[in-house]
Amino acid sequence: MDQLKPGLTGRAKMVVGTNDTAPRVGSGHVHVLATPVMIGLMEEAALAAVEHLLPEGKQSLGTRMDASHIAATPVGMKVEAVAELVEVDGRKLVFEVTARDAMEIIGEGRHERVVVTGASFQKRIDEKMPD
Repeated sequence: MDQLKPGLTGRAKMVVGTNDTAPRVGSGHVHVLATPVMIGLMEEAALAAVEHLLPEGKQSLGTRMDASHIAATPVGMKVEAVAELVEVDGRKLVFEVTARDAMEIIGEGRHERVVVTGASFQKRIDEKMPD
């Protein structure tokens, strides 16, 4: 965890396909990049910034996303999300995130993740399942 310092950045890219549109994921009617897909790309960028630096057996989980989706992106256009680690508070990681298409910024916000031990987290999930 000592390697996790503000300033780390990660990127994630995609080309908007028909499966990435609002009607396809159930978030609207216009055939443009769906907000949930953009948010997923932002989370992917945050993972790219830090996941490879976590100690063995550790992983980060998204716990909060506060993002605006301010411009539409048509099918076929490239989108890139960038996440910058801006705060480390114990196990909590805070990122500033942006997404842009070939023309403009399409989304921005703040994303929080928490570092957990994978095995312990899985045990809690398993305990939720009825016998």
